[in-house]
Amino acid sequence: MNEPNIKIGILSAQEINFELYGDFNINGINKRESGKFTAWQQNDRVMISKDGVEIHSAAEVIFRPEDFEIESFLIRNVVIGKQFHWERKENQRFRGILKIIKEKNLLTAINIIPLEEYLVSVISSEMSPNSSPELLKAHAIVSRGWLLAQLEKRNKKEKRKSVNETAADTEIIRWYDRDDHSNYDFCADDHCQRYQGVTKIINDSALNAADSTRGLVLIYDNKICDTRFSKCCGGMTESFENVWEPVKHNYLSPVTDYKFELNGVDYDLTNNKLAEQWIRSNPHAYCNTNDPRILSQILIDFDRATTNFFRWNVEYTQEEISGIIKEKSGIDFGRIKDLIPLIRGYSGRIIKLVIVGEKKEIIIGKELEIRKTLSKSHLYSSAFFVEKKNIAAGFPQSFILHGAGWGHGVGLCQIGAAVMGEKGYKFDEILIHYFNGAKIQKIY
Repeated sequence: MNEPNIKIGILSAQEINFELYGDFNINGINKRESGKFTAWQQNDRVMISKDGVEIHSAAEVIFRPEDFEIESFLIRNVVIGKQFHWERKENQRFRGILKIIKEKNLLTAINIIPLEEYLVSVISSEMSPNSSPELLKAHAIVSRGWLLAQLEKRNKKEKRKSVNETAADTEIIRWYDRDDHSNYDFCADDHCQRYQGVTKIINDSALNAADSTRGLVLIYDNKICDTRFSKCCGGMTESFENVWEPVKHNYLSPVTDYKFELNGVDYDLTNNKLAEQWIRSNPHAYCNTNDPRILSQILIDFDRATTNFFRWNVEYTQEEISGIIKEKSGIDFGRIKDLIPLIRGYSGRIIKLVIVGEKKEIIIGKELEIRKTLSKSHLYSSAFFVEKKNIAAGFPQSFILHGAGWGHGVGLCQIGAAVMGEKGYKFDEILIHYFNGAKIQKIY
């Protein structure tokens, strides 16, 4: 196969402000342009103005650089961390082609770029380009494989929905995956993979990692692995089917995040009692680190505000928890009496949770739905147990959620992989640790 070009949706807005650095050719105009521009929509067309003067309009507008290596463009007010607690806007700079299209009542800016160039940015956006070379190589292979696996599914026209739901009076189960975007391949935020153009590329480390692993992916049963990753598994990774669609992928099975299983630890974290013991404990694990130098490789910029994530706790008053659950679920449970783990995954993450209120009792799942329902943004993970305090007339006046890990926990644990890289493990050893039975193969 040949290296594909990737189309990434950067920003959707009523108006898009951007700057072209260098010479760009615009479709429909026999003239090179650079400078400051604004795009807006009028009469079902994309309107382009430069320095306040309208210069072009079309159904879609494409800005093509004269020299890919030299020219770049900047888009203002790009939203990052959408719907997460770190949501904010940034000005971001990109290379490649800029395409502006109409989508419903908005304009969307799309960056078209070769896959390997895209990967350099993803690695630098997901983590610090100052990370260990072996971690960067491992993540390049993981990101490349995830991307190609999604494109393969799309090319096979496998129908996917971003939200999958089964609902009844007593049970609501939702799992979330990425949309198959109709006008581009991927978005630029955590929903797909973080992609922030050349903004975060501050040295050649990410470039070298992508170049030295060019075309390498993980393969299982002669198929490209759908290589998932999250921030911190909490000491044990989760299985794919407990987070997303009910399909077993052997290479996304649970893994103890250490070089061996610990003596005296019962790893049946599907058991509520053992899961609680696990969350209360502080076990040896690659991702159990407070080393600021290692954490700075993964927790970049807006993530650095997050500190306690291997083990964490969140406390709510009765008023707070009942209000959050009502707002996030759209269901009035009244006062909350209990939160009962019904089914746990292999990492201790709750897959089904019973919310017991004075008006209703409903089972919710899967992992992300639980995290969404019990927080104004997202809980770090669904691996938690509940401590109830100050019970009055059968209703706790406060709930403390004691938890483990950050993210869904499936596949590569980024902080664990960073520690492994610092300990001298090579990129292939890191990958084989997290992806059981997979093998590395060059496909282009």
